[in-house]
Amino acid sequence: MIDQTLDLALFDRVVSTGSLSAAAREMGLSLAVVSKRLGLLEQRLGVRLLNRTTRRQALTEAGQVFHACCQRILAEIAETERLMTRQAGTVGGVLRISAPRAFGRRHLTPLLVAFREQHPGVRVQMSLSDLWVDLVAQGIDVAIRVGSLPDSSLVAQELAPNYRVLVASPDYLAQRGTPSDVGDLQRHDCILFGNAPHGDWRFVSGSETLRVQVPDTYVVDDGDAAHQLALHGAGITQKSIWDVGDDIREGRLARVLPALQIPASPLHAVYPHSRHQAPRTRVFVEFLRDRLRATWRWPER
Repeated sequence: MIDQTLDLALFDRVVSTGSLSAAAREMGLSLAVVSKRLGLLEQRLGVRLLNRTTRRQALTEAGQVFHACCQRILAEIAETERLMTRQAGTVGGVLRISAPRAFGRRHLTPLLVAFREQHPGVRVQMSLSDLWVDLVAQGIDVAIRVGSLPDSSLVAQELAPNYRVLVASPDYLAQRGTPSDVGDLQRHDCILFGNAPHGDWRFVSGSETLRVQVPDTYVVDDGDAAHQLALHGAGITQKSIWDVGDDIREGRLARVLPALQIPASPLHAVYPHSRHQAPRTRVFVEFLRDRLRATWRWPER
């Protein structure tokens, strides 16, 4: 029965991801194992479920019927597991998480300790990177992301508010002066970071959108490095308030042009699909959302 349930889940992932190799990566199996199990499943059922070529795959008529049945059965299993989880109050298994470096170190690590105090059966594997991670290819259960979410195949759940701010050290501003408008930024050292950093900074002032091309004095691919450069007086940078809120409150960094708004996406939990989601992932996302919203504070402007 366990093998049969695995075959149902495997077939569902092959259909949903669009390929045997993607399903293999997502389920942590080798391509050979997935191919063999699919062949044995078709042999056991006595029908062909997929027409496969080197470039594409398509469900047969029998495959469409079987896939609909798989979805109903797996949904029932997932709902039963959720009911039992709520009743028992425990979850377990390996939770694989991806998060930006600075946010992971500063906010996520203490919350993971608190989460495991409630759910000691969960084992955590966390990957911290400011680069865009392929959740399916890397086998990630949930990623914490700040910014735009271009991949429509992923499910995104808002965790907490967010906005971006311009910051610099008080020493830098004392030496170079404090900008009074966006045009002044062109005469300052600026720190750029991200996957494809560029100096085209955009702001909102009332109903007006302002743009300025700032100098690329420092360009780094690590948000925490940009943060450290700003703390050491290297120049002005844009950061999420989650990264620099404590520094602003404690005077290590100062807001620059605080009246201007910088468009930003809320903090999101992102996962490959919501169907048949493991209880540990669902419980963790709910825990994270509640804790982050409880600790959210607007800093002094």
